[in-house]
Amino acid sequence: MAFRLSEIEHKYGPNVHILDDTLLSSWLAKLCSPDTFQPSINALVANLYSSLLKTVMNSQFPKKKMRLATRMTASHPESPLEAEVFDTETRVVSVNLARAGTYPSHVCYDQLNHILNPARIRQDHILASRVTDSKEHVTGTQLGGTKIGGDVDGAFVLFPDPMGATGNTIVSALDHYKHHVDGQPARVLALHLIVTPEYLKTVTQAHPDLVIFAVRLDRGLSSKAVLQTVPGTNWQEERGLNDKHYIVPGGGGFGEIMNNSFV
Repeated sequence: MAFRLSEIEHKYGPNVHILDDTLLSSWLAKLCSPDTFQPSINALVANLYSSLLKTVMNSQFPKKKMRLATRMTASHPESPLEAEVFDTETRVVSVNLARAGTYPSHVCYDQLNHILNPARIRQDHILASRVTDSKEHVTGTQLGGTKIGGDVDGAFVLFPDPMGATGNTIVSALDHYKHHVDGQPARVLALHLIVTPEYLKTVTQAHPDLVIFAVRLDRGLSSKAVLQTVPGTNWQEERGLNDKHYIVPGGGGFGEIMNNSFV
């Protein structure tokens, strides 16, 4: 059962996957609309991350072939079900990057508990916030606190964070895991709704082992000529962030709209 990932053509490298999925794109467009409010916002986020997690698992998680009983096995023991399923003993850590990543991580954590062995699933928490200068330019990320429940040896570590804007938060979070948390992960994956070329450049240079999945690439402030090229062809000239480091076309601050907290 070979899974084929549907993704757009680009030149950002083999660890970047920008999905070509009309349903996800439709949900995301609605989520970004100025006419969409709660409770529709979080309902859309839940739909998006449930589907995005499914794609990531099909593409990246280990599977195994099994012979399984069905309700007909008692009558026909000679014909069990032969199927390829996920290895339920796969170890997974979902990292909540508060605040925009809090609900997406919870959605992934909850779904994983229904699919894999719950004893092998964990959710960690990192309080992260933008650091800006007097002109509201993002200059870095401040980690205000962490709650990490153990090592990550052999685990699939997920970062379900809606907006990949500057890349500073993911870089800081990965730096923390690599320098302060024991164990070597099997794979580290970022699950985003939107990414920018600036984000991709920052994170792929700082952590080339990170595997990135995104529903959409936004580079709306690039020139018309650049927008006619395959993404990544003129990477240095691509631009998706305005002067305050918000994504264009984007959807505003997802941490704000998801929490009704406009500060």
